[in-house]
Amino acid sequence: MAKRVAIVGAGVSGLASIKCCLEEGLKPTCFERSEDLGGLWRFTEHVEEGRASLYKSVVSNSCKEMSCYPDFPFPEDYPNYVPNSQFLDYLKMYANRFNLLECIQFKTKVCSVRKRPDFTATGQWEVVTLCEGKQESAIFDAVMVCTGYLTNPYLPLDSFPGINTFKGQYFHSREYKHPDIFRDKSVLVIGMGNSGTDIAVEASHLAKKVFLSTTGGAWTISRVFDSGYPWDMVFMTRFQNTFRNSLPTPIVNWLIAKRMNSWFNHANYGLIPEDRVQLREPVLNDELPGRIITGKVLIKPSVKEVKENSVVFNNTPKEEPIDIIVFATGYTFDFPFLDETVVKVEDGQASLYKYIFPAHLPKPTLAVIGLIKPLGSILPTGDTQARWAVRVLKGVIKLPPSSIMIEEVNERKKNKPSGFGLCYCKALQTDYITYVDELLTAINAKPNLFSLFLTDPRLALAIFFGPCTPYQFRLTGPGKWEGARNAIMTQWDRTFKATKTRIVQESPSLFASLLKLFSFLALLVAIFLIFL
Repeated sequence: MAKRVAIVGAGVSGLASIKCCLEEGLKPTCFERSEDLGGLWRFTEHVEEGRASLYKSVVSNSCKEMSCYPDFPFPEDYPNYVPNSQFLDYLKMYANRFNLLECIQFKTKVCSVRKRPDFTATGQWEVVTLCEGKQESAIFDAVMVCTGYLTNPYLPLDSFPGINTFKGQYFHSREYKHPDIFRDKSVLVIGMGNSGTDIAVEASHLAKKVFLSTTGGAWTISRVFDSGYPWDMVFMTRFQNTFRNSLPTPIVNWLIAKRMNSWFNHANYGLIPEDRVQLREPVLNDELPGRIITGKVLIKPSVKEVKENSVVFNNTPKEEPIDIIVFATGYTFDFPFLDETVVKVEDGQASLYKYIFPAHLPKPTLAVIGLIKPLGSILPTGDTQARWAVRVLKGVIKLPPSSIMIEEVNERKKNKPSGFGLCYCKALQTDYITYVDELLTAINAKPNLFSLFLTDPRLALAIFFGPCTPYQFRLTGPGKWEGARNAIMTQWDRTFKATKTRIVQESPSLFASLLKLFSFLALLVAIFLIFL
């Protein structure tokens, strides 16, 4: 009899989990508290309790070739960076293509997930749900939690003296939907993550004045990278990842700073990060430097004090009149339906082996999918997590003893720098390619580059030197996709199709031909040195 798996949430990770369960012959039931799938990517005019919220103008920060499910490319006519409405359409296409909807119960809230009395023997869970006022209970052999980490707004009002006396309007960025509220107002946005920067830039088109307050600064990059290519298709390659991880961290940080400053000098714009040792996620915004240089957005330090109609910034005695304050101060997360003895959240992270399994449970029958912040897209990451987790739930893969898993989790929490490669500063952040490869190796699905160089050198070169697109993750092993090779070899065609909407004649260049020849020879030398 097929094992029954309860899946909490029908967002990007929930959909991947349903599909992976079906691939392995399990029987998934997904509980989604809202009326439709999509999670974060389903825009609504009003904030819904327990669900991530986005504003109308949100566009993906990872391009379509890097952020698709590994066996389901975006339509080729989609733009490279996808607006939220089209992203939701893509998720619905995915659900329809793999018949996932029949496994989802909408408008169903998960109230509790508890271990059965015989858990140490069976590993089973009792799941209590609420649908249209009716409570039901069911027994499942396993549970996959796919609720994400963007549902509980972090609003540290105690850190802003005088906020209770402020006569203007203030709210968390989670509540922001449209820029109209900023028309002819003086606006302060606190927090320079992607949301805070987006909101400040949007507000600057309508507001009288916009201030963007940041404590530590941030590297800012454009989606449009070298030669107009998508940033992540240039930055996220196996070759570059191997190169970065082989260099001492100070050298990597120097190279990163040099690359970031090639667009504009961050120091001259008041944006340069104070901590340039540990990498925080860069801000992706195509307009910010243009808004700063035209005086539409003013970068300010942290807030010292809030007054009735103004604020005072640190190191600047002048009071600035303010009408609206937006707190883009991030999120916390929890699992209200789980007992703390199952998963305990401390300091912005949970004690999860490989960011997935609670390390102390006697039976590994509960998995958390998507609770991670890779420097890459969450869709292929969540898909790979689900593939590995489902094989653990099925009993095909055995986890190490609890003591070993707990030791690994504790070491990760210490976040000790290795001295090489990038050093990440926040909980849940990790190296995208390294992490995914680790899980792929465990299920025998990591591409064997040495073998490919002998049997299919064109593909091997595309995998190693080209963008690390998700199709690589389904090239082999369980869940192998027959279209993976073709998708890899045509990934640039789909990228250019979205931008080459006017056909132009390009004259052949002798210099360009010679350059390509020398580049190919350089690649061969690099391959020889790597595998020597």
